[in-house]
Amino acid sequence: MTVLAPVMAQIGGAIPTAPIDMITHASLVTQIVLGLLVVLSLVSWAIMLAKWWEFRRTDRVGRTFTREFARAPALDTATGIVRRSPSSPFTRVFSRAVNFFAEMKPGALRDATSSPLSGSQVEALRLVLDSETSEERDRLSHFIPWLATIGSVSPLIGLFGTVLGVIDAFMGIATKGSGNLSAVAPGVAEALTATAAALAVAIPAVFGYNIFAARLNRLENELEGFGTEIIAMMVREGRI
Repeated sequence: MTVLAPVMAQIGGAIPTAPIDMITHASLVTQIVLGLLVVLSLVSWAIMLAKWWEFRRTDRVGRTFTREFARAPALDTATGIVRRSPSSPFTRVFSRAVNFFAEMKPGALRDATSSPLSGSQVEALRLVLDSETSEERDRLSHFIPWLATIGSVSPLIGLFGTVLGVIDAFMGIATKGSGNLSAVAPGVAEALTATAAALAVAIPAVFGYNIFAARLNRLENELEGFGTEIIAMMVREGRI
């Protein structure tokens, strides 16, 4: 214990006792790095909260509409459901399909006995539904790629701060002409602070990106299935 006492005294005097002290006593470059990481963290959390609310509303409105659509006996009834339902990816896909059908067969929506669509027209309708599904996915994925960018860039920014901290530690050793703990510990602690801050920013951003990407894939599959149901309803009524 008598041998370790001077060493422990050096450690206690070199390393701040609180995380805030490590930040306030850090070099200007490290403080800039930490400030940039704070900004990136705020941006990522703002995106995740906004997207969580958007997906939550889309799921709620979409489930309500699809339940009512499944009970609709005819295309006219489904059109009425769309008019009184809140806007959602499902209502927009249905409206796009109905409008395209009306453009190819003027008056066919009011006259169910009109001639059905040809094979090429049905294929064109499928392409329109696929296009609208892709547009809805792109609309919902807005800002989500930023989470992947923040998750990949933050560790590099933290590594940059870490390298600067280590350089500062070795410069302190060279200036003081001593390699004891009191000369090395502040720079090493400063470097590790930047690394820890970078990981605290990157980990939630990567989790958020993966979760929202999975939800986007699920919604895209649901919209593709919904488009098939629209075509099946038209086939059942003899419209195509």
